[in-house]
Amino acid sequence: MRWRGKVIGGAIGAILGAGPVGAVLGALLGHQFDRQDEIEEEAAVGPAGDPRLVSAVFFRSAFAVMGCIAKADGRVSEREIAAARSVMRQMRLSSDQVQAAIRFFTEGKQSTFALDHTIQELRRVCGRRRDLLRVFIEIQMRAALEGNDFQGPARALVHNLGRMLGLSALEMVHLEGVLRLQRGAHGHQPGQRAGNKNRVTDAYSVLEADASASDADITRAYRRQMSRHHPDKLVANGLPESMQELAKEKTQQIREAYETIRSHRGMQ
Repeated sequence: MRWRGKVIGGAIGAILGAGPVGAVLGALLGHQFDRQDEIEEEAAVGPAGDPRLVSAVFFRSAFAVMGCIAKADGRVSEREIAAARSVMRQMRLSSDQVQAAIRFFTEGKQSTFALDHTIQELRRVCGRRRDLLRVFIEIQMRAALEGNDFQGPARALVHNLGRMLGLSALEMVHLEGVLRLQRGAHGHQPGQRAGNKNRVTDAYSVLEADASASDADITRAYRRQMSRHHPDKLVANGLPESMQELAKEKTQQIREAYETIRSHRGMQ
């Protein structure tokens, strides 16, 4: 199915509007994305290393890189510190895990932090597990969005990390769009027609499906997203159990998107 270009160009482009993201959309969406979709993503997924090693490297790298990104403009603001702590709360880390996360975050802020080496090690232990690498970038983008709305040097750095981990510019745009949808979801007012219309549009974006897709294709898109983000599958491949809550939140969003579309279409 070649629907991704239309989805991201229509839905996320409208959500994100002008600015740096709009420029990326204008230059890259459509034909390029549809060509990329011809290569089935799952073909690039292979076994990771020892899940225990992956988990340890992933946890350390996640918070160290988060600290490095926060320091990208030369200083770490109170808002960026609060954003890092917010991510820790969303993960429901234990007190010991919080202390470890803070320690790694502090290491990442140092001028001596070896960012390239850290990313190379993460990619090596994760192998071809693109699902894990995508979660890693999602965590960094989530913190950057809360920290400074993903502006300035943080944006360029996260996009560069995405390239290093094998994510395309279009994947990065889509990921940002979905995260912004999550952040803005509480702003919808129940019962308002415009809000209902937005929720349906957002739901198609979450499933990476086009509004013109058949019911069967919508169901396939739902199952694909659930398989990609299933918490048990991710943890089995090395995602730290402490980060399982983020994966659960993602699958809940996918379920809600599917139910929204089913209700809108009258699907059985």
